[in-house]
Parts: sequence; structure tokens; C-alpha cells
Amino acid sequence: MPIDISKFDTCNLLVVGDLMLDEYLWGEVDRISPEAPVQVVSIKNEDYAMGGAGNVVNNIVALGAKVTAAGVIGTGRNGQILLDKFEDLGVDTAGIVQEPGMPTTQKTRIIASHQHVLRIDRETDKTISDSTIDKITRFIEDKIADVDVVLISDYGKGLITKTLLSRLISAAQKHKKITIADPKGLDFSKYSGVSLLTPNKKEAALASGVDIVDESTLFQSGQKILQTVGLDKLLITCGKDGMVLFDQNREPYKVRAKARQVYDVSGAGDTVLSVFGLAIASGASFKNAMSIANTAAGIVVGKVGTATLSRQELATALTPNQDSFSSKHKRMSELPALIQELKKKDKRIVMTNGCFDLLHSGHIMLFSASKELGDILIVGIDDDDSVKKLKGSGRPVIGVKERVRILCALDSVDYVMVFSSGELIKLIEIIQPDVLTKGSNYTSQEVFGRERVEAFGGKVVLIPVSENISSTRIINNIKSST
Repeated sequence: MPIDISKFDTCNLLVVGDLMLDEYLWGEVDRISPEAPVQVVSIKNEDYAMGGAGNVVNNIVALGAKVTAAGVIGTGRNGQILLDKFEDLGVDTAGIVQEPGMPTTQKTRIIASHQHVLRIDRETDKTISDSTIDKITRFIEDKIADVDVVLISDYGKGLITKTLLSRLISAAQKHKKITIADPKGLDFSKYSGVSLLTPNKKEAALASGVDIVDESTLFQSGQKILQTVGLDKLLITCGKDGMVLFDQNREPYKVRAKARQVYDVSGAGDTVLSVFGLAIASGASFKNAMSIANTAAGIVVGKVGTATLSRQELATALTPNQDSFSSKHKRMSELPALIQELKKKDKRIVMTNGCFDLLHSGHIMLFSASKELGDILIVGIDDDDSVKKLKGSGRPVIGVKERVRILCALDSVDYVMVFSSGELIKLIEIIQPDVLTKGSNYTSQEVFGRERVEAFGGKVVLIPVSENISSTRIINNIKSST
């Protein structure tokens, strides 16, 4: 039975794990260094993201649930950046301890022309103090009764010790809470007692000592871990081959991944952990949760960097027989993340806008010519009230919902945005298009938003259109003939 992901709103999860700061440096490579045979990356922009267990938290928030984070960070600048990001998301940070002298783990990724060129890690092998571990553990024990599911994100940075896990699992069992752990290291024995363990295929092979080369050895590895570690359930993620659920005294259950273009696998395990946990908290069975998590992972590997997915993206992927209406139609709130992702992939964005009431051949020519100027065409469409103000009483003749459906059906159109009067400048500022197009019945000076587009480094292009074709002319001809 498919799960209603709108139930995610009612979920409250606790995430315990290693918190990190991910830094992304985006640039271009156009020469080799004269000092050594290495690429010279010209940095164009940079941004920070929550890494490690922080990415699990970010995924949960993006899907609409409440979350509490428990972990340790340093007292320096990187720790403060992480705290600020958590607080901006409305995350409960009472379980995050800032330990003096303990630097916040930072991973810097340099990406040029879609390629991951280099990663720089800044971390320490300094042991987290016993007092910090005890403080976090006591917080978990106090908090666990109030949450639906506990997620454990172990990146091997020292927080997830046998002592902490033992007390966490004991508290979870006392309050009948499900615990799901994404493990690290060769020894899985410390996870004994968790409800579900989610290693990837490589981790499972190393922990079991079984070289996984086919389905038979995969099943052998899974059964060995299940029996020796003392688990009820085990989920092994297999990348492009999907994932397999192992359960005591049952046949392994396998789901296959949908083929997708893969940009970056970083964070895919975080997505599996967060979405699986949310699905279980929403009342899904383990098999249904596995299917949903598998679908979610397939979406994020198509994005660059440590990425989250929106509820609409997940809903659309879970209902593949829907028309293109839901996948192409974007709300204003979804636009910043979409634009950021497109720009990370170096996509050239073209934008055009209008009423598009009663679509005609001139519109089709505008869209086709606009798409030729870039990689992605975003069409802004006036809502019904805006059309009435612009065109007068009786307009639009086709409501905005149907206009959006018609535009989404066109191959040349990638995304459709509905905006109201006064929102066009906001739309342009969010999209920052490389090209803004209008029909040649305008002049460049008449194009609304031209100055903003040019300020962002874009340009306005006028597309030749026939003066004899317009929605108003067609509608008037229909009226006069009736």
C-alpha cells in the first residue's frame, strides 16, 4: 500500500551522528599550471552545506518533518556556520554540544565543469571527551520518548561509541522506538540491537569478509551480518543495482534502481537513511519504506553536491504515470533550489513570460526559438487576475491551470512558473536568466525587467513573430463570427 507522504508533516525524528560542514568551490578549468602538471581551477562561486549527519537533518526538514539533532561541533567559525544553518531550518539544536579545542570537521570539494576535481578534508583524530559523550547521551535518553524514530549517522568521527549506542538502544527499546543506523567501519558488533542497519555493498563486504561479486555472494554477506551482529533487519544499498532487505527467517527482498544520469553519489546514503526513517515514522512497512528510499536516492544522485529533494520531486517520482504537469510546474518556493541546481550543472537558462491565453503558432515559434538559445527554458505565466488586468473583462478565456497543463505538454518548455501582478521582477531576480526573450512586437527598451537581467550579466533577445497572430485577434474573430 503506497504511503501518503503528506504525513511527513506529523513526524518528529531524532538524528544522532557526526556533524560536518561541506564547502563547495565551483569553478572552471581552462589551462594547466606551469608549475606542475595539474589543472588550474578558476573559482566562480562557493557555498556551504550541512554534511554528515547534518545532511540527514537537512533532508528531513526539506520533506516537511520536525527534527532534533544531537552531535558535537567545535567552537570556531565552522561550528557557528553549522549552528546558524540548523537554526535557520528551525532544527532543535539543544543536543548539539560545542566542545572547546575540537575543530568542526570540514570537507572542501572543488568542482569544475561537472567534475569533482579534488576533496580537501580538515579534521582531527582527537578523541571526543567523556563529558561531552555523556552530555549527549543523557540528552538522547531524555528526548527519546518524544520522537517517532531515531536515526544514527555514523561517519567514524568519534561520537558513535559502543557506550553511547548501548545506552541509546536501551532507551529506544524501553520506549519502543525504532532505531535505524548508517554504519561505519569493519566491526558492526557495536550496532547490535538496532532495528535496522543500512550499509552499502562495499561496507557490507568488508564487515562480513565476503567478497560480493554477484547476487549469491550478496545474499551470503547479508545473512552473515544478520546472524553475527544480532539484528532483526539489514538493508544493503547497491547503488545502480538498487537495494536488498534482509529479515530474520525470510527470503531477501530486492528492489532495483531506476536508471538515471548520475552526477554525484555523495549524500545518497544520507538520503536513504532520512527517507526510510520518515517513511517508517509515517506508518509504512519496511518494504514500502525501502521502495520510497530507493526512489529518493535515485533522485539525489542526479544532483551535484550534497543535495536534498523536495516533497514534490518525491511525489512525482513515486507516481510515474502522471503527466508532465506536476514535474514541470514549479512553485515560487521551489525555484531557488531548482535554479541553484541548474547553475551548478552549468546550464544556460532562458526565460520568457506572458499570458499565453489561447495558445497559437506564434507562441510555439517563440518557445522553440527561445529554447535554441540555451539549455533550459523557463516560462513565466500570468495568473488569472493578472491576465484580467492586462487584457480586460472576459479574459483569460482559458484558466491558469489549463494554460499551465498546455505549456507543460510542450517539449521545448522545461519548467512553468505562475506569477501574479508585481511578482515578475522577483521571478527574474530568482532565476537570473542568461537570456530573456520576448516577441519582436516589443522593442528591447519596452521589455519589462531588461535592466535587472542585464545587471545579472544576461541579455534580452527579441524573437521574430508575425504581427497578424495574437490571442486577442483570434478571440475577437471568434466573437465577431458568433
